[in-house]
Formats: sequence, C-alpha cells, structure tokens
Amino acid sequence: MSEPRTPRSQPQPGHVYDTAVIGAGLAGSELAYRLAQAGQDVLLVTQALDHVGNLYAPTLTGAALPANSWIGSVAAELGPAADTWTFHRRLKERLEETDGLHLLQSTVTALNEESDLVRLSTWEGPTLTARRAVLAVGAFLKGRLLVGDTLEDAGRLSEVAYDFLADDLARSSVYLTGAAQEAQGVEGAPPYEVRFLTLHGSELEGFRLSRFDQVYALGRCTPAGDSYAAVLNAAAQLAAELREGQA
Repeated sequence: MSEPRTPRSQPQPGHVYDTAVIGAGLAGSELAYRLAQAGQDVLLVTQALDHVGNLYAPTLTGAALPANSWIGSVAAELGPAADTWTFHRRLKERLEETDGLHLLQSTVTALNEESDLVRLSTWEGPTLTARRAVLAVGAFLKGRLLVGDTLEDAGRLSEVAYDFLADDLARSSVYLTGAAQEAQGVEGAPPYEVRFLTLHGSELEGFRLSRFDQVYALGRCTPAGDSYAAVLNAAAQLAAELREGQA
C-alpha cells in the first residue's frame, strides 16, 4: 500500500510563490499547469472556481484547441461532443491534483512591486505574494455584459468584472483600450456581447508590462489574444520564457 502523497506546495500566510497567475481561463490554466509541471510553486487565483476553463460555447465542438497544449489533450480525452461543464470539471480536477499548484478562489484588486516581490491585494483582505505575477484576466477588465437592451457590470456568463484591478492599473498609468466580443445565441440562451478593456500594445515588451519589472500579461486581455489557439500557444511560449528566466 502506497504512502499518502504530500503536495509539493503547502501555502501558509506569508507564503511566497514563484509565480502568481491571475485568471483561470484557458490561458491562465495552461500557463499555471506548465509552470507547476516544470517545478515552480504556482498560485492560480480566480474569482470563481465554477468558471475555471469556461468556453464561449455549450460543447467542445469546433473549439479548435491545439493538440500540443495541455488543455487540448484534456479536450481530446473527452471528445468534441462533450459539454463544457464536463470539460470545466475535468480541468479543475487536474489542476487541483497537480503538485506545486494552488488553485485559489479570490478577487485580486491591485498589484504592487516591492523589491523583488509582487504583492497582490485582494477584495477578501489577505495579501498574496509572488516573485512574479501574470495577468490572464480575459474579458474581465471593466467587463460589461450586453444582452438585448440590458447592460450588466460583468464579464461573460455574468461573471464578476475586474473593476478594481482595472482602476489600479490605470492609477499606475497603464494605458487600457476598449474591446468587444460577441457570442452567438444557442438553444435556450440568447446572443450577447461583452465589452471590456485590454492592455494597449504600447504597454507590453513581449509579455512583460513595461511599467513593471515582474508583471506579465497573457491572453484576451492583450491585443494578441483573439482565439483559443492564440492564447494557448502564447501560454506555452510564456511558460518557456519564465522557466528559462528562473534557471
């Protein structure tokens, strides 16, 4: 009989992670998994555990997730007809059982660099600390959901918007610009539009925010994140860069 497995990361108050990833959509989940597999101590923080890896469709049909991505391999196990709720549950399960990865429900409201650390303020109160942070917040910086004539202060699927974090970035003189994304209606659900802010291209040097030393951005909150394939390929590239920088 094998001994109980002890997770590599057992965070306590004041714990310092190697990398904190803000946002557990496709981009953030892919990056966090790859970094943890490479031996880093990773925080993956999301506003809602029920929204890990959510897609803009009811099933995986036509999602076109790259086969060489970790998330693509999970989708391939389930098959294209699998519903996205099953996909979400499988992703969440795999993330939670990954050594060195702490999947946490919390709302990040501000980022502050102090010496060689990044401190993440949260709406709940506790401060989270890491050697570097990655914004992977998708369509949630000042997200606004438009369904018919109704405008809601939220991202897609009525998920809470990152208004405080957007305001904090603006106070740091980070230039944010408007963007929008539409989703077609499906049986039982009307079409909708999400309006949100993204980082302007002038704010980025590769993946790094030029106004910070150890803050990066990835996915739909950047000008390059316009498809599932794009954000997952970018996550693989950033993971390689962060692993190399730590070596």
